[in-house]
Amino acid sequence: MSSSRIVDPAGALFGLLLPVLAAAGGVVLTKIWEPRLPAEIAIHWSSSGPSPDGFDSPMASAWTLALVIVLIGGGCCAFAALAGGQLMVRRLMLFVGLWVVGLITTMQIVVLSNQLDLDSAADVALPMSALGIGGIVGTVLGLIGASSLRDYRVRVPATGRPDTDLPRYPASAAPVTDDVGFGTVGSVVLVLLVAVPALWLSSLVGSWWLLSLFVPITLIVLATLRFRVIVDDTGIRVLNMGMTSVSYGIEEIEGVRVAEVKPFADFGGWGLKVKGPRNYGVVTRTGPALILSTASGDRLTVTSPKAEEMAGVLNSLADAR
Repeated sequence: MSSSRIVDPAGALFGLLLPVLAAAGGVVLTKIWEPRLPAEIAIHWSSSGPSPDGFDSPMASAWTLALVIVLIGGGCCAFAALAGGQLMVRRLMLFVGLWVVGLITTMQIVVLSNQLDLDSAADVALPMSALGIGGIVGTVLGLIGASSLRDYRVRVPATGRPDTDLPRYPASAAPVTDDVGFGTVGSVVLVLLVAVPALWLSSLVGSWWLLSLFVPITLIVLATLRFRVIVDDTGIRVLNMGMTSVSYGIEEIEGVRVAEVKPFADFGGWGLKVKGPRNYGVVTRTGPALILSTASGDRLTVTSPKAEEMAGVLNSLADAR
């Protein structure tokens, strides 16, 4: 998706500045607290017992975590700053990156605060609540950051009507909507598949805070496998997690055809897929799909039982443009 803007301001704020500030903040906080911390602080706990089995100097640990935040969290987040990137991919990358940033930063603060004014960190227990709080903080940051991103692609008006051989449905049939991908039953099954192991693991370690770590995993999976498609007199929109991820206006549409699509054979998998430059697919089932072409050169494929009706309505609306 081409764009006249190179950088998304919200993406730069949440995807570049925030991870750097979190990394720098951890170093500064450790430096301030260093006189009150043991010479060797606990940095790792094994699953075999409550006592730590890894230690390091406060500043060495701080710089290591800063590097992890910038390289892993910031590395994922950075893609969100590219205004020309596909909006949903940018949102997912930012969500994952900010979850990592929030989790590590919160863990760092809690672990350090629990070791203040101690002579030795040999018996310091891992604060399991920090995992839960960090997971919640990271999830909230990720959702706020993801919802702040915008689509800056250039919208090129089409100059002619769709080909007369393409399907037509009365424009009065709009709006046409369809929920594609995981339905309610599938979503419940997915949640159970994640929740049962999470409950088992939480009971095994004796802490229910671990459940919060599985929330973002479920959100990410649902985000890539559950969509709502809306065709109305403004064009076509694909929503997930309550946000518009893909949209094309009637003024951009050159034509919409219908074809049989196999997700794995044609796109290499299910969900939101990218097949070469400017070729996007929301492919969640084998069967009919609308294939939309725009004046800017973009192509969007959406699998749906209502593909024929959606394509026909869009072509009729483009005729009346």
